Amino acid sequence: MSTYQLKTGLANMDIAAIHDFLSRESYWAKGIPVETVETSLKNSFCVGVFDGDVQVGFARLITDYVTFAYLADVYIRQEYRKKGLSKALMQYIMDLEWIKGLRRVLLATLDAHSLYEQFGFHLSENPELFMEIKRNNPYTDN
Repeated sequence: MSTYQLKTGLANMDIAAIHDFLSRESYWAKGIPVETVETSLKNSFCVGVFDGDVQVGFARLITDYVTFAYLADVYIRQEYRKKGLSKALMQYIMDLEWIKGLRRVLLATLDAHSLYEQFGFHLSENPELFMEIKRNNPYTDN
């Protein structure tokens, strides 16, 4: 992580880079409009991973900062993986003082369970308590 930087706050994020990854490479937000990305970032706590001035990773927390957070849109660009950046990003987030006091932090992931388990995440004890409205392909459906 020594040659990389973590930055927080919307003003430090490269919205174009985040949109590019989410809309083209992610499995969860393919086709997402840039306006939707902008609005989501404005309403979240954002953390970016940078190689110089180039944003190579990202995560955001949708939160009230005192009881709950939802971890979303976590990624490291393919060519930067296997360098410890996802672990550094998660460690930074989990070390935030306000995160430590939250009653619940949730996330949804298809393929990174082992990463998140290192930081205390586990399958829900009571999945029957959770309900959802899920819209498949909301950015491509007409």
